[in-house]
Amino acid sequence: MSILKPEAPAALATTEIPEQRRLYRGIAHRYTQEFAIAERDFEETELLAKPLVPRYTCQLLIARAALWVDEKKYDSAESDYHAALALARSNALRGLEANSLADFGRLATARGRYDEAIDLYAAALQAANELGMKGNMSVILGNMAWNYRKLGDFENALAFGKQAEDASVQAGLIGNQIYWLTGMSNVYYEQHEYGPAEAVLVQALDLARHQGDKRTLVEFLNDLSEIALQTGDIESAEKYYAEAAQIEQAGLDQSGVLESMLVRGRIAQSKRAYKDAESAFLQVIADSRADAAQKWEAHARLAQTCASEGQFDKADKEFRRSLETIEGVRSSVQAEELRLSFLSSGIDFYDGYIHFLISRGREQDALLVAELSRARTLEEGLATATDKATPRLSALRPQQLAKRLKATLLFYWIGHDRSCLWVITPAEVAYFALPKAAEIEPVVKSHEKSVLGMRDAQDAGSTAGKQLYVMLVEPAKKLIPSGSRVFVLPAESLYGLNFETLVVPDPQPHFWIEDVTLTTASSLTLLDHSATRREEEAAKRRSLLLVGNTEPPNADFPKLPQAPAEMQKVGRYFPDSSRKVLEGKRATPFAYLGSNPERFAYLHFVTHGTASHMRPLESAVILSKEGDSYKLYARDIVPHHLNANLVTISACSGSGTRAYSGEGLVGLSWAFLRAGAHNVIGALWEVSDASTPQLMDALYGELSQGKDPATALRDAKLSLLHSPDSKSVFKKPFYWAPFQLYAGS
Repeated sequence: MSILKPEAPAALATTEIPEQRRLYRGIAHRYTQEFAIAERDFEETELLAKPLVPRYTCQLLIARAALWVDEKKYDSAESDYHAALALARSNALRGLEANSLADFGRLATARGRYDEAIDLYAAALQAANELGMKGNMSVILGNMAWNYRKLGDFENALAFGKQAEDASVQAGLIGNQIYWLTGMSNVYYEQHEYGPAEAVLVQALDLARHQGDKRTLVEFLNDLSEIALQTGDIESAEKYYAEAAQIEQAGLDQSGVLESMLVRGRIAQSKRAYKDAESAFLQVIADSRADAAQKWEAHARLAQTCASEGQFDKADKEFRRSLETIEGVRSSVQAEELRLSFLSSGIDFYDGYIHFLISRGREQDALLVAELSRARTLEEGLATATDKATPRLSALRPQQLAKRLKATLLFYWIGHDRSCLWVITPAEVAYFALPKAAEIEPVVKSHEKSVLGMRDAQDAGSTAGKQLYVMLVEPAKKLIPSGSRVFVLPAESLYGLNFETLVVPDPQPHFWIEDVTLTTASSLTLLDHSATRREEEAAKRRSLLLVGNTEPPNADFPKLPQAPAEMQKVGRYFPDSSRKVLEGKRATPFAYLGSNPERFAYLHFVTHGTASHMRPLESAVILSKEGDSYKLYARDIVPHHLNANLVTISACSGSGTRAYSGEGLVGLSWAFLRAGAHNVIGALWEVSDASTPQLMDALYGELSQGKDPATALRDAKLSLLHSPDSKSVFKKPFYWAPFQLYAGS
């Protein structure tokens, strides 16, 4: 501002210098948050710019649009960005085109359209990379990380955040580096990893002080306050908040005022100063500058405050408003893969409402709130127009559902402070409190390690299977008689757990599969649809699409020696007239998609599979090569409607390796369910080419006798577990337990 203060000499009046001076003054006033002065600067720049070259007009449009975004004047911002982009393209101003695309991304972010923002930033990143605009790349990468975080895709958020930090260091942009460090800290925070979150911020705090960027410093201080609140360090929270408030009161930063207000409310809440807390949260809710995430947090915090004051009806209303705000943003997300991850950023607020309801003795209402978070993307994809017009839970009757299914339903909720189990039988809905996530998750990992290590997992040396049974099932033991049909609706760390491998300790240690028939389900709502379909379906369709024994597309996917045997064993249960086989060179992705898979009651794949952790819809069935294509991607499976009674993915990791809050494991199994399959068998881990043909032979043998998929799969597994050959290695759960049955619609 000091450099720009003097007016340009008269000799420069017809050059671009006066315009540039006003433009940069406007940008500087925007950074100091003197928005009215910035507007006047841009008005004067526009008058000067008319006779000048398009490049300067384009710069003005971009700068002014950024101001409109800061002032929440989104329509004006969109108009200017469109004009800037058109001007840049018509005059081949590639750098300004990249800037316009990136700033369009910022506008989409401000409007809560996070998936749209990512697409815009990706286009801007490509342009910036081609032009060698390293500084721009650091900003774009960091903004992509921020949007992924808002969508709950924490892995991509960390990956892009790290790239942004590295790019900032390479470009010598220390301020940017500091900013993206705080973004990574936020990701750790939202995953409840408070130690790493604090370490990243403390590392960068001194840098932020020396940079003099008050906006970033306030954000750091607010974030450190929130971490201190989560760990119970109220004194540190107050210290950090006081420093942030001092900066804001001095007029040095206003961008973090709302976050500071949320922190202030939480500090007051922790000190039981409920009136002060309520005042702070109401100010955030009433402020038109608050974004959706701030509003849903403020409603939820206000609800907790009201509950602490004994205003239970008001608390209930505020919790509902919080969830309605979350759902309003989620419904605007168009990309299916990003809708999958969205609830990861809001699941804690569901958790708060659930435990409020339980504390009020409203366990069944809490169950319905938990159900609201389940399988949303899966259900929406399968819904008919009539379904979409019907309120989601209006007709759901859990006990009647259990009666129709002739089963016991185990619905889990895993929380960071406490967990829940609802047991639904035809006679009652019972609630049980379970240990918190930090107590359950290490035991799940230990048990998985035992199973994958090919240990027996039920011998005296392995206690994790017994511990999990005691934690997760034993509380409900009296409601699950031996021989029951059980539907498990897992949550969080339980999505990758095969409950059949839990060890019942009495009277003699044995796997739970020996007592019950298990199916995994995504939500009560989809189970309700499934029960209706089963009652209506004429179950005698017997047709098979058999795909496999492929030509290896490359060295990463070698020939499966036992694939021909499995193909032969499965195929013989179906007559030639109702069986279509795609084998060898004919087993290509194009051949599958062109075979009208919706005609078949059974689909069976005998091949390799891949599970993409970062992009689950990039998981794929590996088939024979045709041109450059040999992968049948999950995203390509979804649009081709199925009506199959059973899809069996006899391949490694068919269930996927990435779990999303509320949605479960997403991969090939999820894709086939999303396409309309009524049941899917997928693998939780690597499968054995040696044992799988024997297991599948037994499965189809049981199905041919009229057994349902759950019973048939259980009996097939028991045939390996109870093999008369006492030395058979196939008795171990590593061989029979990877395959899990998922119930669809």
